[in-house]
Amino acid sequence: MDNLYKPYLSKILKVTKHTELEYTFKMEYTGDVKPGQFFEVSVPKYGEAPISVSGIGENWVDLTIRRVGKVTKELFEGSEGKSFFMRGPYGNGFDVELYKGKQLIVVAGGTGVSPVRGVINYFHKNIELTKGFSVIIGFKTPSDILFQEDVKLWSQNKDFILTVDRGVEGYVGNEGMVTKYIPDIRISDVENVQAIAVGPPPMMNAVVAQFLSRSIPEKNIWVSYERRMSCGLGKCGHCRMSDKYICLDGPVFNYTEAKSLVD
Repeated sequence: MDNLYKPYLSKILKVTKHTELEYTFKMEYTGDVKPGQFFEVSVPKYGEAPISVSGIGENWVDLTIRRVGKVTKELFEGSEGKSFFMRGPYGNGFDVELYKGKQLIVVAGGTGVSPVRGVINYFHKNIELTKGFSVIIGFKTPSDILFQEDVKLWSQNKDFILTVDRGVEGYVGNEGMVTKYIPDIRISDVENVQAIAVGPPPMMNAVVAQFLSRSIPEKNIWVSYERRMSCGLGKCGHCRMSDKYICLDGPVFNYTEAKSLVD
């Protein structure tokens, strides 16, 4: 019988520093994967951590890692040419096919931008496949902004908004929570809207409330409980909410399911 916990070795192809706490590692990987899925990345003697996919390419995936504990601290010691152990991908993700021919709205905050980065990149390059594409992303301060090269490209879309909770001296741009800008999105047919919200739980709750206030049907709203990911196999039970295992049934949920999940 195969050992489901057995990882494989993956080479680091590139390391991109965003902030002092967040780096993106381009990892060697061949296989099917969707935005919103995740991998378990491990360092012998230190353990493993679930990391969302933040980019997908031919024979590689991006994993954006925030240094928050002993495992991720060790991961930050990795450099191009070195390797990590990985297993996965796990969970379900965002299916871009569902959003084609629709008006797509993506609202994300902080590291919650990582799991939807693939969705944003795909439709930024293929905007003609939508009936409208609006993106709002937010960070605490200008120094916390991730994916700055991507942001430069995304800003070419007139319906793209980058905002920070609080600016600093010399900052020129939007300020305020992401919810401040949702009422400005033009919606012609709510039944034809697909809306995504990813970020800290209080932010997601506020964003979904805004979506609902705009009469977007619950069945057209998608959220990610990526912060609940754990072993990836539904064995440890740490990710369980109500009768769902986030590692198996999520982390991406339709809001009709997500609204009833209780920790």
